[in-house]
Amino acid sequence: TENKYIMSKKLRAFILAAGYGTRLRPITFKTPKCLVEVGGQPLLYSWLKKLEKINCERTLINTHHLSHKVDSFIKDYSCGSMKIESVFEPDLLGTFGSLYANRSWFKDRTGMLIHGDNFTKTNLIEFLDAHNSRPKGCLLTMLTFKSSTPESCGIVETDENDIMIDFHEKTSNPPSNLANGAVYLFDNNFIDWFEGQQFSGNDFSLNVLPLLKNKIKIWRTNEYFIDIGTPEALNHARSLLKIKNI
Repeated sequence: TENKYIMSKKLRAFILAAGYGTRLRPITFKTPKCLVEVGGQPLLYSWLKKLEKINCERTLINTHHLSHKVDSFIKDYSCGSMKIESVFEPDLLGTFGSLYANRSWFKDRTGMLIHGDNFTKTNLIEFLDAHNSRPKGCLLTMLTFKSSTPESCGIVETDENDIMIDFHEKTSNPPSNLANGAVYLFDNNFIDWFEGQQFSGNDFSLNVLPLLKNKIKIWRTNEYFIDIGTPEALNHARSLLKIKNI
C-alpha cells in the first residue's frame, strides 16, 4: 500500500516556503503563502500528507515572511513518525541559495526539493519510482505537467528518452507545453556536482537548470498541477476541487 512504500535510501524533503507571496496580496499580508487554504486545508498540509504517505524520514521548511505562523502550524501538526523542522532565513536566500545553504542536510539520503506554492493530487510514489530507475547520467528527476499557459511557466524540451535537452524560463513563444513543476528528486551525486559549480545567481530555475542539460530525467504527471501564486490561479484551484468534490 502507499504508506508502506520502501526505498533503498531514506528520503528527506525540503519545502521552500519563505517568500512574501506578493502576487497574492492582500491575502498574504496576514497569511504566509504556504498556509493559504485550498480545499479546506493549507497547501503545506497537503504536501506534508503526501510526504508521510511515502515514508519521508524528515521534512525541512524554510521560513521568513510570517515565520511564526508557519512554526505554529508545524508545532500543531500531527505527523506520525515523520520529523518536521523549520529553518529561518533572516535574509531571503532564493531558491538556489536555500538549497545550497542546507545541502549537507541531505547527505546519504534521497532528497526532494519542493516549491510549496503548488497544488496537485499527484502520486509521489510514481515520481520516486521514476527517479530510482533513471539513467545513470541523470543527476535530477523533475516533475512536469502539461500547462495551458506555457508562456508563464518554465518549459522543458526532452529527447525520446524523456531526458531534458533544453529549458526555457517564461518565454513568449515556448517550444512546448511541458512545464516544470518545481519538484525535484536527487541523491549525493547531485550535491557533489552542485558543490563543484560556480553559479551566477540565486534562482534554481534560472541559474541551475540550464547547466543540467542532458542530466535531468523528466517525469510527467497526468494530474492537474497549479501554482496558486495569483488570485486567479488560487480561485481556479479552489473551483476545481469543488467540481471534482475532492
